[in-house]
Amino acid sequence: MNQKDIAAIRKHFKLNAEAVKIAEIYNIYIRQDSNEIFHEEMRSFPFLEQEHQELFLTSFKKVLGGKLDEKLFEVKFEHPEAGQTDHTQTLLYKGLQTEDLEDWAASMQKIALKMVQDAPFEKDVVVTFIRFQYNKPTRRHSEETEIDMRDEVYTSRFILGSINQTELPKQSLVFDFIEREYKSNVFINPVIKLDAPVGGFLFPCFTDNAADVNHVLYAAQKAHQPDFGFIENVLNGTEIVTAVEEKAMFEEVVKAVIGEEVNLATLATVYEEINYLIVAEEEREDEDETVPMLDARAVEVVLKASGVEDVTTEKVEQAFKQVVDDTKYEMKASSVVPKYTSKSIKINTKVANITISPQDLKYVKQVNVKGKRCLLIELEEDTEIEGFKLISEELFD
Repeated sequence: MNQKDIAAIRKHFKLNAEAVKIAEIYNIYIRQDSNEIFHEEMRSFPFLEQEHQELFLTSFKKVLGGKLDEKLFEVKFEHPEAGQTDHTQTLLYKGLQTEDLEDWAASMQKIALKMVQDAPFEKDVVVTFIRFQYNKPTRRHSEETEIDMRDEVYTSRFILGSINQTELPKQSLVFDFIEREYKSNVFINPVIKLDAPVGGFLFPCFTDNAADVNHVLYAAQKAHQPDFGFIENVLNGTEIVTAVEEKAMFEEVVKAVIGEEVNLATLATVYEEINYLIVAEEEREDEDETVPMLDARAVEVVLKASGVEDVTTEKVEQAFKQVVDDTKYEMKASSVVPKYTSKSIKINTKVANITISPQDLKYVKQVNVKGKRCLLIELEEDTEIEGFKLISEELFD
């Protein structure tokens, strides 16, 4: 899936949306002390009270919030073993195809129980599943308009699952206006934290306007902190590579080619060249967004364009072989470059810590002044400290 498709589905999680039609919602309450199903409830989503719909829609938006390879991860299913009946891909596919609600509930129950058996939670949890239809128009629409009934659309069916923990409200002191006395207000009903899901998934993935049943979109609770046990044991998925890991791979590949030391001008140009690939893809008029990838050949081109000397195909391929053990490996360009227009680069020194954006890195240099290493930052305006405007000093006479 790409970020645009995820954002489009997420945007239409709202009341009376035309593009996303939620059919059934299935809630399963699991007790922490037994890891067994305590209560289950199947409802038609459109017949829920409006307040309940809004609460659940907020939760579903939270599940699909975040960026790919940071909080959302496209996971490929492992091939099921012979005779395996509880493989998650099989359960989800059956649940997507069946029209029998009892069959769908039975498949979802097996997945829910795998969640708590793999890593028991410290509190009771509610696992929620919905089935919905997504209608993607074949032509572009503005962000504000819904699709028209006369539009041609790509139609796909999905299952979304979310996990929400519960908590007991804190005991409080209240004033009873009728009895005119202070009382201890004790709540015994747990609160379901729908605004803070601890995980979830979307099946199937959506690629080139078609369903991809061989992949599931996994949603972590926090960015850069995927639950690998959940991916392996609950989703039966293969190993994933996060954006943080891929950035580290890229840095090691570059070090293997040019060495440990680099000047800031070269580094700034490397980031600029890669960002150019990302922006060029974003500005394409084509409806389908592809993800710019960096293979060994692309890294070689970037380094040469950045002015790095003695870069050869053999050196780059050997670096890929050394770091990732695969000369054909491809990295997502968006993963290896810090956020280009935000202050995403940290320069840490003993004297001060500075944050700067990759696009402004070209204004920074490390220089020697009278035998001492200094950080030189080119400025276009006066600098103020504690309300005082600094006087420029000539150090290079």
